[in-house]
Amino acid sequence: MFPMEHISHSYALCESCSICPMSEQQTTHFGFRDVPVGEKQKLVGQVFTSVARSYDLMNDLMSFGTHRLWKRHFVATSGVRRGDRVLDLAGGTGDIAALLKPVVGTDGEVVVGDINAAMLGVGRDRMTDRGLVSGLRWAQLNAECLPFPDASFDAVTMAFGLRNVTDKDKALADICRVLKPGGRLLVLEFSKVQSELFGKLYDFHSFKVLPKLGQLFAGDADSYQYLAESIRKHPDQQTLKGMMERAGFGRVEVRNLTNGVVAIHRAYKL
Repeated sequence: MFPMEHISHSYALCESCSICPMSEQQTTHFGFRDVPVGEKQKLVGQVFTSVARSYDLMNDLMSFGTHRLWKRHFVATSGVRRGDRVLDLAGGTGDIAALLKPVVGTDGEVVVGDINAAMLGVGRDRMTDRGLVSGLRWAQLNAECLPFPDASFDAVTMAFGLRNVTDKDKALADICRVLKPGGRLLVLEFSKVQSELFGKLYDFHSFKVLPKLGQLFAGDADSYQYLAESIRKHPDQQTLKGMMERAGFGRVEVRNLTNGVVAIHRAYKL
């Protein structure tokens, strides 16, 4: 069991974690916009600080409530066992942790990691209100530079968070580092829709309906517009599979849900 109740790390983790500073000339995508690499974390942080209190509503609007079924299936098929130590990345609101905790039992532990303090605060309050305290740890951290020793976890889960990471290759490599040999990485993420007709309907909902619903119910159309755009910029199923293999994972499996609206990637540290 980790001795700390809370691991405090800020967005500016590069120097302390030996992440090489990026040139200000280098750019990456923030939705459909190109922005300096060093600014993406700040911009993403602003989005999730804005939507933290309405995060469940956001997911309901984006998925017609289906995200709840996806998450249950994700945990049910994760292979996580009693006594496992699991790191749940981008897990700020605690949805996945709440499902994992009964699985790992009193002998196991779930560390919830998120780069956004507002999201962690919402999740920790929710879990405390539900009496879920023992065996849960909360860590503000950067997925590209995890503050844990090598081979610390039996499994790492990440639901709907990888697409917001600036350097996904770096994050995948560091996840591989903190997993025990034979440990598994499980990623649930929006992906590429497999049906052309369904894809057109999905695009209409994402770009025409979702921002308006975001404005109506959460007073924030821009954040919902970004989230729709970030899904389209995320690597598709086979591209992400290849990225995992290059990061050192083996036996990478891909399972599409809801015609590829989301996909589960399972990979093992060999």
